[in-house]
Amino acid sequence: MDGPEHGPSGVDQHGLTVAAGGCDAFQQGGNNMSFWKSRGRIAAAAVLAATFVGSASAKAEYPEKPVEMTVLFGGTANTTAQLLAELMGQELGSPVVPVARTGGGGAIGYAHVQATRPDGYNIVWNSNSINTTHHLGTLPFNYEAFEPIAQVSVEIPVLAVNSTKGWTNLQEMAEAVKAGDETINVGISGKGSFTHLASAALFDAMGIADKVNYISYGDGKAPIELLAGRIDAAIQWPGQFLSYIKTGDLAVLGSTGAEPVSVLPDVKPAKDQGFDVDISMWRGLAAPVGTPEEILVKLEAAAKAAAESEKFTSAAANIGYEPAFKGRAEFGEVIARDDAFYGELLGKLGMMN
Repeated sequence: MDGPEHGPSGVDQHGLTVAAGGCDAFQQGGNNMSFWKSRGRIAAAAVLAATFVGSASAKAEYPEKPVEMTVLFGGTANTTAQLLAELMGQELGSPVVPVARTGGGGAIGYAHVQATRPDGYNIVWNSNSINTTHHLGTLPFNYEAFEPIAQVSVEIPVLAVNSTKGWTNLQEMAEAVKAGDETINVGISGKGSFTHLASAALFDAMGIADKVNYISYGDGKAPIELLAGRIDAAIQWPGQFLSYIKTGDLAVLGSTGAEPVSVLPDVKPAKDQGFDVDISMWRGLAAPVGTPEEILVKLEAAAKAAAESEKFTSAAANIGYEPAFKGRAEFGEVIARDDAFYGELLGKLGMMN
């Protein structure tokens, strides 16, 4: 009673054909044996097919594992990346893990990510540095080695001086430097760095490029070097100067972006002071070229949700960035346009490779 029930027609309750003599007939017929072997192969194939379909379906559910975000720099870049990674991980339902790969003006991190599989599990927290490192000859490839995902934020540099200089704006500084007999020392993060290029562009527009001596302050910080009198001016991110501005030790004369900096709304951009300069540091995300479209779409959506979240926008003032989301297409145009700009600027400075 517990076994298969066979009716007189030779068809069991499961729809499998069985000889009229029941199981004894099955054991006697070679043809029936072949039939059952065939049925076994079909069943095995069905199981294999189901496994393959299930596997393909699972793979389509990106991400299945943590996404690694290469971070190229410390400071504001690293702090922002930590917050962005946390928020994107919440959107994707899988952790986004920031990993510091600093050095070479971003070249070390770019080279690492470019060499990884384009599967969406390795992305880079990129910036204008993709353009400068290539034109300086540090990278053998340019921005076209990556797929843009999204621009997330913008950081606008400001020019600070020791308050004892007595300058209150860029024009006063330009006039004083032109009237002086000596060059001024300007601190930069390093030759070819973003702060170097922004400084060169600004001082050229101010007409004092020939009276500037650049000094790399290495591990030192711009405010400390300014207070110690080792440099006369420095272009850096606003966050570095805020506490010293409040105490009156440092004065900020202008910014290099098109719009005022939100944390220093009273500081006029260079353009508004009569100097044709518009240089900002954008930051965003990119993936190795060849990353599937559907994965890029998911990453872009996660970046958008994170960049426009209350937590990200409210943190901007404390960290020192401006939330500035741009989608993949528009971000790609920004990168290409900047590549041409920095190529021309580096050529003008005699630093083009």
